[in-house]
Amino acid sequence: MILDDIGAPVVLAPMAGGPSTPELTAAVTEAGGFGILAAGYLSAGTLAQRIAQTRQLTSARFGVNLFAPGKPTPVEQIAPYLDELAATGAEVGEPRFDDDDWSAKLDLLVADPVAVVSFTFGCPSPTEIERLHAVGSEVWVTVTSTIEAQVAVTARADVLIAQGAEAGGHRATFLSRPGDDLTDPIGLIALMQLLRGTVFPVPLVASGGITTGAGLAAALAAGAAAAQLGSVFMRCPEAGTSAVVRDALTRGRPTALTRAFTGRWARGIRNRFLDEHTATAPAAYPEIHYATSPLRQAARESGDGEAVNLWAGQSYQLVKDRPAAEVVQRLVKGCRVSLEAAAKRISPP
Repeated sequence: MILDDIGAPVVLAPMAGGPSTPELTAAVTEAGGFGILAAGYLSAGTLAQRIAQTRQLTSARFGVNLFAPGKPTPVEQIAPYLDELAATGAEVGEPRFDDDDWSAKLDLLVADPVAVVSFTFGCPSPTEIERLHAVGSEVWVTVTSTIEAQVAVTARADVLIAQGAEAGGHRATFLSRPGDDLTDPIGLIALMQLLRGTVFPVPLVASGGITTGAGLAAALAAGAAAAQLGSVFMRCPEAGTSAVVRDALTRGRPTALTRAFTGRWARGIRNRFLDEHTATAPAAYPEIHYATSPLRQAARESGDGEAVNLWAGQSYQLVKDRPAAEVVQRLVKGCRVSLEAAAKRISPP
């Protein structure tokens, strides 16, 4: 297993849409962690280029993350929200559906394998997983509940990425039920305990709100083989994080879950757009993602942090502007100190 070989129990989260770069993936990997390159929103051709660029920067193994496709949303469920956005004077894009070049990306990763292929927004079929296994790739599936975990284990996933409610960016939920919007999503430590009680001994990678060595130690103590972190790397010089997001990461506002930007639940720093449109945004991904793309791009170009998605986990305020290798080193050192301190508080039997 890859998790048995990495020097540091730190996995780079695949932050699609900008922050994920070959440079960041390679830097985390070279520092002893495990880098995962985001493939979301990329064509198969562009992904192939980024894989090649990453290989030029490191000879170590790394992974690639794919977005599992969902189903189209009827236009009548989207139209009222589009009218609401248009009434503000913002440019609204075409609310189109696509599968994020799913088949072409799978074919690419079978023809040109990487060590790990992780999945968000769904679980690949047993046949798709077997194709990846046949070329030597491990399959990691992101889950947010025990029900999703059982689906992934049945499909023969090698590792489960347990995403807690604290995580920044999109929720990975793929088995939603009526009424779920009224239910609090499960926090990371609670989720880890639930999964440990139901899917043991499948290895777990903990994800959500971890930005310090103490947080990493807590994840390991809860039964994780490693932790997947995103926000803590967003201010690294190797990250492709936009200037407007980098600025927002220094301001300390609270976060909230919203569908306003993409039509899918995601955690971001609160701003005007999130506050004004969360209550009315429909569940329609990726249609809303494409509909809001022009106004978000315009906001990034103008430096308007009130109209762009500012994905971040709940503890992002602790993130510093440091090189990725230093971030990994500090996480490992802090983890070791925290675990040693915790052990001293336990009386001998």
